[in-house]
Amino acid sequence: MIFFIIFPSFPVRPKALDPTWARRRPAFRYNNRMLTVDSHPLLDLRAFVAEFPRPLGEMASPPELQALLVIDAPAPLRSDDAVREAVRQLLRQAGFKPTGRSKPASEYLLKAVGEGRLASINVAVDVCNVVSLHSGLPISVVDLDRARPPFRVGMAAPGSSFIFNASGQAIDLGGLLCLFDADGPCGNAVKDAQRTKTGADTRRTLSLVWGTVALAGRAAQTEGWYRALLELQGATIERV
Repeated sequence: MIFFIIFPSFPVRPKALDPTWARRRPAFRYNNRMLTVDSHPLLDLRAFVAEFPRPLGEMASPPELQALLVIDAPAPLRSDDAVREAVRQLLRQAGFKPTGRSKPASEYLLKAVGEGRLASINVAVDVCNVVSLHSGLPISVVDLDRARPPFRVGMAAPGSSFIFNASGQAIDLGGLLCLFDADGPCGNAVKDAQRTKTGADTRRTLSLVWGTVALAGRAAQTEGWYRALLELQGATIERV
């Protein structure tokens, strides 16, 4: 098995120059093995950390952001059938069947918007949903303070699962590309685990754009727009 190591480049800010230091949580311990990615013939993964100026519960999504949560909103990317099929092929690689309730999250968003069921959740999730909806690429967002490093992206073993909502529903993960933390799988291109989802107290998130080499350049474009929208909400972004 071949591993690729993604090296972070977080700047160090002197405590004396950061007036909010005393009010912040202990810093997340980033290191040169924060995220490893198993070899995969189709995956074009993009990952970054966002730190918000305040807990998400204190940040309302502005009207201009919520206005992008519609299919015909002006956006630099547009999904289509070719994009959707390429994403499904990515998830089928090890035998997973991305259909029915296990379809890619980006397809779920498309249906939810079409049926008028997609409501604002919080700034982090709303930006994620906007970008995923229009790019057609699934995106995972986890709360870094609810997950435990190290992180790895790889294939889930047969029979593995996790609970993905507050009702206790579980998804069978066998053969699906997943994000793993020290406690097991916690995110993928279909659903993210309930235990690491964002909440009102979230300040730092890890985002993964599940791109495919079959859509050359699309993951990079998606990441660029995603980061730009988060920065408009005051988030500080660092690629990992």
